[in-house]
Amino acid sequence: MNPETRYCNACGHAVEFRIPADDHLPRHICPSCGHVQYHNPKVIVGVIPEWQDGRILMCRRNIEPRFGLWTFPAGFMEMNETSAAGAAREAREESLAEVDVDTLLMVINVPYVSQVYMIHCGRMLTDHHGPTPESSEVVLMREDEIPWDEIAFPTIWHSLKHFFADRANNRQFVTHTLDLTYKPRAPQLPEVPGDDPSA
Repeated sequence: MNPETRYCNACGHAVEFRIPADDHLPRHICPSCGHVQYHNPKVIVGVIPEWQDGRILMCRRNIEPRFGLWTFPAGFMEMNETSAAGAAREAREESLAEVDVDTLLMVINVPYVSQVYMIHCGRMLTDHHGPTPESSEVVLMREDEIPWDEIAFPTIWHSLKHFFADRANNRQFVTHTLDLTYKPRAPQLPEVPGDDPSA
């Protein structure tokens, strides 16, 4: 049982954790009003912002988890927004950049933390960017400047690898899918076939 789910969010009665009729998984059920509370995976949206000279915008995390490591703007999708709108919002919140969000580059399933990542390509509308409460540094980087050994999450590492590979292939950006079904042991990151995570 999820320790945070103790009471019904409809009537306030203490819930039970059992399999409802005609279901196959245990749920949080209110024995008083019958309301069932479902817990579903979280969606993370992000964007790889590219400036007109080919550099991309990277942020050094100023918050946990993975404080001090590098990422591009990404975070939890909010209610009533598209993945592209959420990615643009995250870019503003984490880097102060205004980004035109474009192609969906990656869909990454991470079942061990019940998350789904939707990562877009994006074009910076101006070169304005800077640190925020969430990012201690915000830097435009060439591909050879990416700190591959200091990337915050495997999802970010894989997305960057696919971005640069597609860009090198005449900018033929396509949507890649990936299942990260096991939790990597830090600081190692899982490999993409044919890629060297230490490169």
